[in-house]
Amino acid sequence: MMKQLQIVLATVLAIASLPVFSQKIWSPDAFLQQVRSNHPVAKQAILLTPAAEAALLAARGGFDPKVYGDWERKSFDGKNYFNIAEGGVKLPTWYGIEGKLGYNYSSGVFLNPENKLPKDGQAVLGASMTLLQGLVIDERRAGLFQARILQRANVAEQRLLMNELLYEAAKAYWDWSLADAWVRTYEEAVRNAEVRLDGIRGSWEQGDRPAIDTLEALIQVQDRRLELNAAQLHFRNARLALQNFNWENGRAVVVDTTLRPQPLADGLLIDPISLAPTDTLAAQHPAVQGYRFKLESLDVERRLKREALKPRLDVSYNLLGDGFDLSPDNGDFFLQNYKWGVQAGFPLFFRKERGGLQLAELKIMDAELGLTQKQQEIRNKIITYQNELANLRQQINLASAMRDNYARLLAGENEKFVLGESSVFLVNSRENKLIEAELKLAKLQAEARKAEAGLRWAAGSWQ
Repeated sequence: MMKQLQIVLATVLAIASLPVFSQKIWSPDAFLQQVRSNHPVAKQAILLTPAAEAALLAARGGFDPKVYGDWERKSFDGKNYFNIAEGGVKLPTWYGIEGKLGYNYSSGVFLNPENKLPKDGQAVLGASMTLLQGLVIDERRAGLFQARILQRANVAEQRLLMNELLYEAAKAYWDWSLADAWVRTYEEAVRNAEVRLDGIRGSWEQGDRPAIDTLEALIQVQDRRLELNAAQLHFRNARLALQNFNWENGRAVVVDTTLRPQPLADGLLIDPISLAPTDTLAAQHPAVQGYRFKLESLDVERRLKREALKPRLDVSYNLLGDGFDLSPDNGDFFLQNYKWGVQAGFPLFFRKERGGLQLAELKIMDAELGLTQKQQEIRNKIITYQNELANLRQQINLASAMRDNYARLLAGENEKFVLGESSVFLVNSRENKLIEAELKLAKLQAEARKAEAGLRWAAGSWQ
């Protein structure tokens, strides 16, 4: 009997020390790169760049030269009352000055004297500008300012979307890795229990062990198989959840069953983010930057509303030509053959303008409060994950030491069992404690991995 039990013990220890069959490891870096390249949310984030460029292009269009034309004719009772035509180009500029190059033509029997022009028509070269309201900023310049801010804001929004996506993907990956670790632990436990059952059954057949020992060993095998079955179901569901992030050619792709995740214990290092100053991390968060860009845009709106409190005063000056000849007869270029005018106006109470400015101020106050709150939330999240990660590292060290100690207890119990000083119940009990310790250690390692991902998410550094 002693010899058979020694063989059983040696077999169990040999199985426990066998290297895991090599499989293709799908590393977290490779998985996350797949998410970055193919996930629909990642592609949506990329669309923000051309959207901002399109908005900037549209805003720049406010300064494009414009060709205009107008023609009017009246004929009645066989008489040509009048023909009036005007066409040309207007050239907007940055500082509210608009240049004009045009040509006017008129003819007819009943032409209004005001519309009478030289025989060859009349060329017009002029400019108009605003002197008060609209001199510092106007809607065209405000739109361009805001479009440029939108470009930077969309970069922050891209980072924010990727930050959320990669955080959720990382959590799914480490859940998959944890489920894989549990499956491997239970697979080894089943193998050990089956080997022990075979050895004890052989001893019983030779009359060296009571039948009750074989029954207890059999129950242990059944219990381990039941636990393995539950772990395998959890693993399949975790792999299915991972499929939500595994996209190719616009569709979700089933995760290759030959792939295995990176073991939880590999590469668990101190993340430099966990040691960085909290205020620095919070200031760099894309959500905080988004609030700052929002404040910049609202400040442009406030400047525009303030500009509306000024009176409107526009002046225009046009040189008039004889046909296409703009040169005057006496050489006095600006004091002969011209048309100029002034337009002025302002509301008596400025209630609309004052109300608009007050609303702009309130929007800025609201955004500033939101920024303060967001910064505080981010600081607290970062500190929470930093504390959690530091605590988990300590727990992992303790759990690892406990696992090793339980392994030593099991080895000692096996030796006592071989010598006939222990029972199957005690060996199973020691082994159950070792399995629990391994499962707990794996869970803590997975929580640490997810805490690392959470810290990166809280700091907004997933990209």
